[in-house]
Amino acid sequence: MSPLLEENVSLKSFNTFGIDVSASLFANVATETALREILQSDVSKSKPLLVLGGGSNILFTRDFAGLVLKISIPGIEVFETENEVFVTAGAGIVWNDLVMFAVQQGYAGLENLSLIPGTVGASPVQNIGAYGVELKDVFYTCQALAIADGSSRTFSLADCQFGYRDSVFKRELKGKYIITTVTFKLSKNPNLNVQYGAIQAELDKRQIADPGIADISKVVSEIRVSKLPDPATIGNAGSFFKNPIVDRQTYERVKAEFPEAVSFPAGVDSFKFAAGWLIEQCGFKGMVAGETGTWKNQALVLVNHGRATGAEVYSFSERIIETVASKFGILLEREVNIL
Repeated sequence: MSPLLEENVSLKSFNTFGIDVSASLFANVATETALREILQSDVSKSKPLLVLGGGSNILFTRDFAGLVLKISIPGIEVFETENEVFVTAGAGIVWNDLVMFAVQQGYAGLENLSLIPGTVGASPVQNIGAYGVELKDVFYTCQALAIADGSSRTFSLADCQFGYRDSVFKRELKGKYIITTVTFKLSKNPNLNVQYGAIQAELDKRQIADPGIADISKVVSEIRVSKLPDPATIGNAGSFFKNPIVDRQTYERVKAEFPEAVSFPAGVDSFKFAAGWLIEQCGFKGMVAGETGTWKNQALVLVNHGRATGAEVYSFSERIIETVASKFGILLEREVNIL
């Protein structure tokens, strides 16, 4: 057995919900070479495999009777042209550390994605997004190793088939590849996006008439802190549900009955409702249910008050889904992965 492998390891500190489950086998992998070695081993081929980044988008409902790989590949490299910057980051880099690096260097494109939890390697899988920007808007390529044989492959923007909180890595290639590095295409000439959410209002409040990317990053970070709890203080995985996208008929039906419903255009004859608003209208905001519940400032966030089990959190999320469906006729979908 590889010296990297540990047996019967608690995963409590490796998931932001703080759920206390264990893995039969665990390895913290910091190089592509070590990752390839483990993937080509008999252990990898004979055991169920789970890949963890920051553990910020997963809810454990049971122990994992297999091999957990914590991807900790470091490093940031930069290649510049006259107007563009290509930044390649290791999969183990904390996402917000990369954002802060780009902002400090004056590289535009990531500022609206400030303070999203997780790691770089997980960002393309989920096509993370916030405040009018998605990962696909700044993605260039990523490198990944095939789980089957450890071979390397480069994925282009088109290869990834990005959708709303979705990618090919969650569909056809789910469980087939492990991302090792991601390259982002950033700009030296900012094209700021301030129209989504409360960004412009916060800039006006601060009397910032000509904002830069550092201003956008700071405002976004402060808005997120005001709404979302720190996982170091109370266990959570950020937004637990996706904002539902509906057709025009459903949109018009809901808006006719609830004119104040928070919504946004989402393409031709498609509309997105704010899941947090829907959940709040059902009376869940700040609710405590045993050791779980919703966050006091944002109904979209489910929390662990200290001793919640994954099954308890999952059951509570089922209750929310059923209540919202009954009241609005809209089916919420979990953004967090359930294991």
